[in-house]
Amino acid sequence: MQTPRDVLTPDALAMLQAVSEAGSFAKAARALGLVPSALSYRVRQIEDALDVLLFDRSSRQARVTEAGRELLVEGARLLSEIDAVANRVKRVATGWESQLTLALDSVISHTTVMELCEAFFALNPPTRLKLREEALSGTLQALTSGQADLAVGVVMEPSNSAGIHSKPLGQVGFVFAVAPHHPLAKAPEPLGDELIQQHRAVAVADSVQRGAGMTFGLLGGQDVLTVPGMQAKLQAQLRGLGGGFLPEPLARPYIETGRLVVRRVERPSRIPRFSYAWRTSSHGQPGRALQWWLAQLERPATRTALLERQQGF
Repeated sequence: MQTPRDVLTPDALAMLQAVSEAGSFAKAARALGLVPSALSYRVRQIEDALDVLLFDRSSRQARVTEAGRELLVEGARLLSEIDAVANRVKRVATGWESQLTLALDSVISHTTVMELCEAFFALNPPTRLKLREEALSGTLQALTSGQADLAVGVVMEPSNSAGIHSKPLGQVGFVFAVAPHHPLAKAPEPLGDELIQQHRAVAVADSVQRGAGMTFGLLGGQDVLTVPGMQAKLQAQLRGLGGGFLPEPLARPYIETGRLVVRRVERPSRIPRFSYAWRTSSHGQPGRALQWWLAQLERPATRTALLERQQGF
C-alpha cells in the first residue's frame, strides 16, 4: 500500500486543487486532459493512503470534506514554498548567499542597522539575514569561529587568520555617568578610584564563549551589576543601580534632559577604536549579500551613523 509520502506529490496536490475548483470530477478531468475514471482512481489512491475522505461523492458535485479542505490549504502552502525554493535556488546560483549572519557589538546603533536591513530587503534578495548581538571580544569571536560572516563594532585587533579581513569603523568617546539621585552625582570632582570603588559598577558582559573575556573600567573589589548589552547598561544607570562609562552618543540625550549626570574622573577617558571585519570563502570572492553590506560600510556617513545614532529600536 502506498504511503502519504508516495501520493502527496506536487502534481497530486495540484490535481486536488483542480477538482475542488471545478466542482466535479468530469469538469476537472477535461481541464487536466484525463478521463474521469482515471482522475477518480488517482484521487481514491490519495484517500486510501491518508485513510480519509477528501471529497463527498454523494451527489454529482465533488464537495470538499473538512479533511479535504485542510489538505487543500496546506497543499497550496506547500506548492507556494516549492516555487519559492526553486526561485531561491535559481537566484543563489547567481552568487547570492542563502544566509548572511551579522555579529553586531552592543555599542552599534540598532536604528541604523534596521535602516540598512530595510534597504537590503528592498532589493528582494534570496538571502536570509541573521543578526547576533555580541559584546567586546565576543563580537570578533563570532566571526573567527564561523558563526558570523560580518562583525561590526570589533573592539579588538582582528587576527591575521586566513580569510579574515578588517577595516576601521570609527571611534567613540565614553563618559562616566550616573543618575541624578546616585551618591556620586554630587561628590567632589574629579572622582578618584578609591571613591568610585565604594559604589556598584554596571558592566556589559563579554559575550565570548571561550576564555575569560574582556572588562573595561572596573576596579578590583568593586561590586558589579553585569548586564547583557549596552542598552541594558544604560537602563540600569538611569535607575541609579550603578555607575560607569557609557558611549557619549548613547548617553547624550539623557544628559541633555538631566536624567544622567556626567562626572569627571581622575582616570583618563578612553576612546576605543572600532572596526568591522568579515570572512570570505576558500575561493576568496564575497557573495553578493556580503558585497552589498561591505559597500554600505565604505560610506563614511554609514560608519558614523552606526556609532552615533544610539536611539535604539
